[in-house]
Amino acid sequence: MRALAFAARSLVRQPGRTALGILGIAAVGALLFDMLLLSRGLVVSFRDLLDSVGFDVRVMSTDAAPLGGPRVPHASAIAFELAALPAIAEAVPVRLTDAEASTRGTRPIGFSLMGMDARGRRPWTLTAGRDLGRDAADTPPSLLVNRLLADALKASPGDEIAVRVVCAADRAALPPVPFRIIGVAAFPFDAAAERSGVASRASLAIACGGDGGDDADMLLIASREGYGPDAAVAAIRRHRPDLHPATNDEIVARMQATGFTYFRQISAVLSTITLLFGFLLITVLMTVSVNQRLAEIAAIRALGFSRARVAADVLCQSALLVGCGGVLALPLGIALSIWLDAILKAMPGIPSALHFFVFEPRALMLHAALLSVTAVLAAVYPMALVATLPIAATLRNEVVS
Repeated sequence: MRALAFAARSLVRQPGRTALGILGIAAVGALLFDMLLLSRGLVVSFRDLLDSVGFDVRVMSTDAAPLGGPRVPHASAIAFELAALPAIAEAVPVRLTDAEASTRGTRPIGFSLMGMDARGRRPWTLTAGRDLGRDAADTPPSLLVNRLLADALKASPGDEIAVRVVCAADRAALPPVPFRIIGVAAFPFDAAAERSGVASRASLAIACGGDGGDDADMLLIASREGYGPDAAVAAIRRHRPDLHPATNDEIVARMQATGFTYFRQISAVLSTITLLFGFLLITVLMTVSVNQRLAEIAAIRALGFSRARVAADVLCQSALLVGCGGVLALPLGIALSIWLDAILKAMPGIPSALHFFVFEPRALMLHAALLSVTAVLAAVYPMALVATLPIAATLRNEVVS
């Protein structure tokens, strides 16, 4: 504690250099903190996004990435079979396609259309109007749209629009089918500029002229409480070995091994460079400070201070600089991450609810550990200087000069 207090007084005697050192370390620490948030931020955010819709297992016809393989045939019958398994609480087929919508006096506007039968869990949040019901026999068929599509169509709940569905790339364009907008909803996987809507699968089949009426791109599965997603996947594989279920954790692991690798690599490279700059900055600051205090250090050594005592003074100065700079780096890093996150989320196809920078306690602990190691390593050379300082020669040179 005496060494720490002595080091603090030494830093206070050099306010300009101390302030510049703390600000430099704060800038380096803020960038390091952001890189640590980026290293796992996309993975954590994507996992939370998958869990937010209330389904913890996805079932596809192949082991390809979600929506990357052929459709699941006879999806209604398969969903009924799976829902009867003890480990599964709900099984819902989902079909996705592209469509165009128009109202009187507006040009056709493209949007993503999801066909899904509304049951207990619904992967959207109603913001206006009424929700889809269990009965899909509405005439004309009911449609939920997101706010962006509603504004583009200048439509509100109760308005009727014409929808042309693109059911297959190798088929001729089908005539438009009237749909009635019954509400406005927010969809968690929508990008910032994405227009989307949802209707029942029966309504989507009608708009497709009966093409693939009971097919689904995937089945969303909610495991029963007390069993969990792993038990649900095991039950599905035993009952239907021709299907390929995957838990949210497995899907995230696949994405982490492929789509998220770039951000992990960028984070590792920038973190290494940042630590190197931090190491050099602290080493230079401490070395310059020691070189300017050689006579003072020799004098206190002559008064009885040991080598370990003066080396501890240098180490404590390094720890105080890095500690103050590291604390200041946290709010700077959070502010910087919000700005960078907004820039990255502006890329096309990125869901608005997805974040690249996500705070985790492990990131904070790793940030503190890396800065602590950097402070110790950066103080090694200045500590060696003061520990090997020749007392008599230094004092003689000071008097002569």
